[in-house]
Amino acid sequence: MDEIIIGEKAREHFNKARLKDRILKLLNVLTPERHELLSLQYVQELVKPKGQKYRGIKAVPISMIIGSEGRYRDFNKAFLPRHEHLRKRWENIDKAHMKDVILPPIRLYEIGGVYFVRDGNHRVSVAKAQGIYAIDAEVTSLTSEIDLNTKMTRSELLKAVINYEKKEFFKETKLDKIINPDELNFSETGRYNDIITHINGHKYYLNLSKNNEISFITAAKSWYNNLFNPIVNTVNEQRLLSRFPGRTSADLYVWIIRHWDDLKRKYGQDFAIDDAARHFSEKFGKSFLQQMKDFFRKLLNHWLKR
Repeated sequence: MDEIIIGEKAREHFNKARLKDRILKLLNVLTPERHELLSLQYVQELVKPKGQKYRGIKAVPISMIIGSEGRYRDFNKAFLPRHEHLRKRWENIDKAHMKDVILPPIRLYEIGGVYFVRDGNHRVSVAKAQGIYAIDAEVTSLTSEIDLNTKMTRSELLKAVINYEKKEFFKETKLDKIINPDELNFSETGRYNDIITHINGHKYYLNLSKNNEISFITAAKSWYNNLFNPIVNTVNEQRLLSRFPGRTSADLYVWIIRHWDDLKRKYGQDFAIDDAARHFSEKFGKSFLQQMKDFFRKLLNHWLKR
């Protein structure tokens, strides 16, 4: 094929890929997260892999590649190029494909059954645009106890990790005998460890007045009845969740009890929990109007970054 024709086709292919990206951007204007490639760093921070193993060279289905180590802002979830500055390299790789030039394997991390690009983002993008099913890759696996899937967004991954932590929490503590698991939902990771710390702290203070050490379960019952439940009831009675969209009653329990401790140190131990909850809501909560302003500001910032 003539070099000029190949160059024209490569430009046409890149322009077509950029147009598809713009269309997807418009279709996902209210849910931009669904259009974004996952960051390996973000995944590692959540999943916390405990080790890795080299897997060698293998053919990997391109549909199983869902993220990137360093170029997740340059391509969208369909690995379409997001920026004009990617053109030259993208077109050069496209030309190589049209000339049947054999390119070296890309490098991937595998975690939870899906793949993230270490090196070769442009090659993945071009291959996907050309409808190629699989690509040769040098693969290193990162150990994970959480399964990932190709449709996961950042928020869905976060939810999967939280659900895993919740499952492990009740499995280890057996607290489902005294606490309804549906009452203990969080929107952030690490909160179940906070609950164990709270119960152990409560256990310590209860033991100060006992001759024999009480059990963790006994302390948990007291913590639930005297701390957790009253605070959650206050959250519900004062309808505080409306000022913290996307959060749970258990989230607010963790935040309010910390805030309560700060207020007691400042104003004395008699500071009431109801007043602490109200003070927390007034200081950190947002009205409906503020929430709408934040939503549109976030949406505008997302577009400006593109």
